Amino acid sequence: MNFGVIVFPGVNCDLDTLHVLREVLGQEARLVWHRETRLEEFDALILPGGFAHGDYLRAGAIARFSPVMEAVRRHAERGRPVLGICNGFQVLLEAGLLPGAMLRNAGQRFICRPVRLRVEATDPTFLAECRPGDLLTMPIAHGEGCYYCDERTLAEMEHGGQILLRYCDAAGRVTSAANPNGSLGNIAGIRSASGRVMGLMPHPERASEALLGSDDGLRLLRSLTQALTPA
Repeated sequence: MNFGVIVFPGVNCDLDTLHVLREVLGQEARLVWHRETRLEEFDALILPGGFAHGDYLRAGAIARFSPVMEAVRRHAERGRPVLGICNGFQVLLEAGLLPGAMLRNAGQRFICRPVRLRVEATDPTFLAECRPGDLLTMPIAHGEGCYYCDERTLAEMEHGGQILLRYCDAAGRVTSAANPNGSLGNIAGIRSASGRVMGLMPHPERASEALLGSDDGLRLLRSLTQALTPA
């Protein structure tokens, strides 16, 4: 499969993501500069973490206007997967490819540490290797990771199974103490109504080799490669 890893000025997880796709999962992948507008060659796109355009104004607010984003939208409309990780999630929210918005962390501090996640819903594209109730460990690293949406949107996402991951404790309990950033409903990852776009704040590429302390992120990224592999 062929992956495109979108690079905005200020992104800093592009090479990590490229390494996992190529060296760990054995997939074809290349970096895509934010001024490119032709993405037809790719089976899937990943918007990696970092600080796109310095995150001036707010995270993702400038990156949404990059030329590549219209091509990302067309890619999703053709039914091809798009994954946004951390800053990539923020960009997808700003671009309207996912519902809701991202606020500054409740404690107004940048947070960088491992967190536990509970899988809330099955997903044939992004979480095929997981089942509801599975627990995963991945790191977070963000200052604007407090997910928010209005009550109607939250109800629609709950009904449609769009909430995929929630922050939890070691026993899988979704509690306020296990919520690192104040996200509404402990939400850590969601998908679009179409099921072709996913965003999450934790970093699966930083939890894809045992050397890093967890390889739980591989369950997500491997699910994506398997979903794209012809039967």
